[in-house]
Amino acid sequence: MAVPQDRRQFLQQAGLIAAAGAAVSLEEKILLAGVQQEKTGEAEQSASNLAAEMPHGKVRNISISRLVIGGNLIGGFAHSRDLVYVSRLLKAYNTEEKVFETLSLAERHGINTIQCNPACLPLVEKYNKERGGKLQAIVCITPDADKDTVRREIDEVLSHGATMLYTHGGRSEPPVMANRLDVLANTIECIKAAGVPAGIGSHSLTVTIECEKNGIGAEFYVKTLHSDQYWSATPKELREDFCWQKPRRDEPFAFHDNMWCLNPEETIEFMKSVSKPWFAFKILAAGAIHPRIGFPYALRNGADFLIVGMFDFQIAEDTAVFLESFKKLGRRERPWCA
Repeated sequence: MAVPQDRRQFLQQAGLIAAAGAAVSLEEKILLAGVQQEKTGEAEQSASNLAAEMPHGKVRNISISRLVIGGNLIGGFAHSRDLVYVSRLLKAYNTEEKVFETLSLAERHGINTIQCNPACLPLVEKYNKERGGKLQAIVCITPDADKDTVRREIDEVLSHGATMLYTHGGRSEPPVMANRLDVLANTIECIKAAGVPAGIGSHSLTVTIECEKNGIGAEFYVKTLHSDQYWSATPKELREDFCWQKPRRDEPFAFHDNMWCLNPEETIEFMKSVSKPWFAFKILAAGAIHPRIGFPYALRNGADFLIVGMFDFQIAEDTAVFLESFKKLGRRERPWCA
């Protein structure tokens, strides 16, 4: 019969503690420190120190940590390329209790906001009510030409504690493709009428450009940003705008759930002309880019806030890397817009 192991026993047997003096990753060092500090309370003090250093920006009068936890992982939504089991794995790992642990860790490290879809929002609401959490929620909704439909969804998500609303990136693109910008304009109008900040989400830069050009009225943008310096990035000659909305192509290395900012240089340049808060997401290309590379890249190139999906075991490292990146940032070409 197998003997149960706690985390300390497992790490000791795996040789992690013995390897403390060896060259290990930052994540391993933080995990090791957590093991060594479990009975001293030093880990909690470390989290408090990081939380005290977390920078904030504002949208209207809402103060938001510049590092925002993304909701895809807790909802089981995985960009897994050709690994078909990953979404099921996420759901198996992220039980309700594990989600609550993750959200609590995020708050203790100074993250005060989560980005999520309406399906995940009741779980965030439950966490806040039952665990005394104070997480704010930036929630994506589906734009629609029918204002009554939009108002019903807005009323529903606001009843569950949403703080800010924006149009879902994958749902914002079809209206632009169909030259139906009125759908986005109607939705923004309805969000503002409900009294909360209104934004537009997208993967395609075309959506942001058209919304700005046509005065759609977004108060902030939720737009992807990541470099193409990773092996599975779609080659430039095969990149096609709105590929997320189109059937998969037959050519090898064409889009296959592996790239969400097709033109990072153009995105960076255009956003310099936009004086509205920018929440950058997919900044790690769904796990293909390490935070030590992705965080400085997004901050240096104009993002006001970074939305990052994080498992519980990544929060301490990601927060430390983010703060290090922020402190070393210096001057950037795009001014802070929040």
